Amino acid sequence: MADKILHAVYDDDDKLLDAVKMIKAANYEIEEVYTPFPVHGLDKAMGLKETRLAITAFIYGCIGFGFAIWMMNHIMILDWPQNIGGKPSFSFIENMPSFVPIMFELTVFFSAHLMVITFYLRSKLWPFKEAENPIPQTTDDKFLIVIEFSGNENDLKKLIDQTDVLYIKVHDNKKISHA
Repeated sequence: MADKILHAVYDDDDKLLDAVKMIKAANYEIEEVYTPFPVHGLDKAMGLKETRLAITAFIYGCIGFGFAIWMMNHIMILDWPQNIGGKPSFSFIENMPSFVPIMFELTVFFSAHLMVITFYLRSKLWPFKEAENPIPQTTDDKFLIVIEFSGNENDLKKLIDQTDVLYIKVHDNKKISHA
């Protein structure tokens, strides 16, 4: 476990992106980056893996599509068939064109709502959860790079001073080890 935590604060997203690239090139491990808005290219600069959330969106859409087919067949054909506008009510296939909007809407509904739930669970964003950002300015106009390290901080400070950093703070790591 690292002994210290370095906070490097920036006031521009381009400066942040350049600093992340320089820090990664020097083989330092960036623990986290806090930004007030999404920074294009930051995930690639940090070396993060691509997300698999799109796969879950497709699966949720398929679930919604299947539910729509089951629901319309059950309601309109099996349970309560009605003659609406002269359309036959004894076959799902013959009513398929009129069911397309419902199938589309339920596919989108399931995909969107279940994706929001999945995103919140994956991000560990529970209701009434306390904010984890170390400095509140990261929700307004500042960008923060958090680096955990052990040993002397002089080399790391020199590297970060080469970037256009606003200020640097070093803190003792207070994480509790459960080893």
